[in-house]
Amino acid sequence: MSEDTVDFTVFTKPWRTPLPELGHCIHGLGFAGVELPVRPGYQVEPDGVERGLPAAARTLAEFGLRIDSVAGPTDLRTIAACAEAGVRLIRVCIGIPPNRGYLDHQRQIQRQFARLVPALDRYGVAIGVQNHAGRDVANAMGLRHLVGPFDPTHVCAVWDPAHCALAGEVPELAADILWSHLRLVNLKNGIWDRRSPPQARYAQYRPVWVGGREGLCPWPAVVEQLRRRHYAGTVCLTAEYSDPSSLERRVAADLDFARSLFSANPPGE
Repeated sequence: MSEDTVDFTVFTKPWRTPLPELGHCIHGLGFAGVELPVRPGYQVEPDGVERGLPAAARTLAEFGLRIDSVAGPTDLRTIAACAEAGVRLIRVCIGIPPNRGYLDHQRQIQRQFARLVPALDRYGVAIGVQNHAGRDVANAMGLRHLVGPFDPTHVCAVWDPAHCALAGEVPELAADILWSHLRLVNLKNGIWDRRSPPQARYAQYRPVWVGGREGLCPWPAVVEQLRRRHYAGTVCLTAEYSDPSSLERRVAADLDFARSLFSANPPGE
């Protein structure tokens, strides 16, 4: 598998600049497209998604960029706006509310997704569920158990191997679990950092987001699994760093690292 079968996008959550400035910046970093937040306070807000998202797609296209996915609501207005703007996927994370059982909440989410399937099919848009550490669907098996009943053209998996790594899950197993429903891969990296003082009765830790070469997630092993399976989709760099200084330098370095891994000799050669 060669690099040109993989497109690299970036999640633009760290940038709240006007769309022309955003397009200039992201194009200069070398990405093919973006994942755009559809959230209050960002370039496209949920209340104006019908006009805002197609307009954003046209503006970013002037810089040679496409909106490959959005992070936003999964209501009918957003699904229709995605179709008009040429956006293929709405990425979501599934949190488990306090005092609610995991499996009970999963069944509720599956019922919600099932009601959306006719619209997703009509508009050619998918909901992509991403695993996320914490009180969420946190690992590959949980993600597969949630999306497994659905056709992946409607509801699919977004693999975030950094969150898998925080949960102790290795890329080889995660890729095998998710492969049938995988449509998007997130790349970032993190470590556990102790946040309790030495004199505390017990240790407490928090995730700290670092550069691609620095964390618990072995990017080379992730890419090897993707290349062995001839993955030919999108890889989205999430641009998430606990230290946001030198953001663009960090993102550019991670993009270079990711490209080098996909450009290397195929596994086994």
